[in-house]
Amino acid sequence: MSSTRSKSIPADSPESTRRKRRFLVRLTAVLIGGMFLDGYILGIVGTVISRISTDLSFTPLWEGLIVASTLIGILVGSPIGGWLGDKFGRKPLFMIDMGLFVVGSALQFFIDEPWQLFVVRLVMGIAIGIEYSVGWPMMSEFAPARMRGRLMGLTLVAFYAGFMTAFLVGYALTTTTSVDWRVILGSSTILAVILFIARIGLPESPRWLWSKGRHDEAQALAHRYLLDFDDMSDVEHEHQRKGKFSDLFSQRYWRATLFTSMFWLCAVTPYFAIATFAESVLESYGLSQGLAGGVGLSALATAGVILTVILVDRVGRRVLTVPPQYVCFALLAIIGLWAGAPAWVVLVCFLAFSFLNAGYNTLTGIYPAEVFPTEIRGVGTGFATAVSRIGAGAGTFLLPYSMENFGAQATMLMAAGLTLLGAMLSHWLAPETKGKTLTETAVGFSH
Repeated sequence: MSSTRSKSIPADSPESTRRKRRFLVRLTAVLIGGMFLDGYILGIVGTVISRISTDLSFTPLWEGLIVASTLIGILVGSPIGGWLGDKFGRKPLFMIDMGLFVVGSALQFFIDEPWQLFVVRLVMGIAIGIEYSVGWPMMSEFAPARMRGRLMGLTLVAFYAGFMTAFLVGYALTTTTSVDWRVILGSSTILAVILFIARIGLPESPRWLWSKGRHDEAQALAHRYLLDFDDMSDVEHEHQRKGKFSDLFSQRYWRATLFTSMFWLCAVTPYFAIATFAESVLESYGLSQGLAGGVGLSALATAGVILTVILVDRVGRRVLTVPPQYVCFALLAIIGLWAGAPAWVVLVCFLAFSFLNAGYNTLTGIYPAEVFPTEIRGVGTGFATAVSRIGAGAGTFLLPYSMENFGAQATMLMAAGLTLLGAMLSHWLAPETKGKTLTETAVGFSH
């Protein structure tokens, strides 16, 4: 790091500041678009799966494989994409993953066999995994520290919006038209093409360039695109170090790996399980309006994410991470322990859980890109993503079995226990990163 270089940074002219703001808006827009597309792709298949099953004569095995194909792709794509992004740069992977979206979306128009749909959805899952492990690090490396949490959190709002939009589009097309299911699935192609074009010409991350010893390029891009002086000068604090996958489990960074992956797993596993089977779970407690309750869960989850995005750069990360998990544990414990609870109490507890859980779930998209250093930021985010998808898949798979064999109360107590584990882990390890530079946030776990 050279203090001479830092002092030589000229004051930005109004024109330069406007250019930087336009770039930040563009980058945020294409990242939001990518997460919206992720949610849309994951959600749209559920609206036509019965049609596909009939048309392609699915066996139970094929139906299970196709439903799981995107999840498998994310498991593969997130750690590999993160590793490649750390090795070869954010920019090329940012284009490759959207190219996979375009190809995969377009191929859905031509599917005639179950194996073809499985392969296509697998490829799109890989693209989603890459988007997680490259998009969030790229956003964190360009966003001003004072608003980094808010900008990254907006991508989670976009994911929920994409998922709900897919449901609305699929429902409208399947109930009011006779359009082929291939067209409904392939509708994601339009947005994928737009986003691919919009990403052309985006720059490489200055922090990544500096970490690779390409200091002149890094300085030039930092001066051109980074909005705040502190962020520009902080680029020069980057270490020129070669990152390896094994670094995630080294003495220096194992705490960051443990926190990001297990916090994420404990946050998403109960939510995915309960939200996926909201109607049947609520009906098991005597709530006949299970579907209405399920819609309420989704609506409040979205509201929880939006509120967290508004607050995250004002009140900080820890207060939005730790206390809500303890409250969610208490809510699930009440449901599990109070055998004769009135239906309205159960419903209020589920709705409150959905709101609070979605709020701290927003932090799962912020923390990984902050607590890992640049040389392993991608693979660290990717690894945490993969662990979280294992939890989401396990929760979705095991909840029906647990409800049938152990009962609703025991199942809710197991979910409460997992939530308590996440709360205790976060209480121990969750750092406060509000307003800090990435050099400061990454060093927090390294001592």
